[in-house]
Amino acid sequence: MTTDQGLVGVLVVTHGHLANELVAAAEMIVGEITHIVPVSIGWHVDVNESKKEIEQAIHTVDKGKGVILLTDMFGGTPSNIALLFMKKGELEIVTGANLPMIIKLAQQTGQETVSELAFAVKEQGQKQISIPSEFLGE
Repeated sequence: MTTDQGLVGVLVVTHGHLANELVAAAEMIVGEITHIVPVSIGWHVDVNESKKEIEQAIHTVDKGKGVILLTDMFGGTPSNIALLFMKKGELEIVTGANLPMIIKLAQQTGQETVSELAFAVKEQGQKQISIPSEFLGE
């Protein structure tokens, strides 16, 4: 089994408690996930306080392979704060967080680079958005 040392660290940064709930739901499916940490941005929390919390969480999950910050929506406060930390190839941001993306991040092999994993997670998230009536009929 791959240890956290060989994995890309992940922060799920969202409005409200969505990050906590997404990570908890993923753990119900795949078991304990130690390399993914939720960071919830409250509605009335100071931006500088949130920035410090994200910075501390980055240091917690970064084991030398880089970090992905998965945010709920581009242009929102969590995403805007995350952008302050972006370093191409070292710390990537992927927006539009959903459960399939977190499961993909939980099941990484440790062979992926930060950039490869970011693109794979984006693809997985997009692939899982569907309208079943388009392909199942009535």
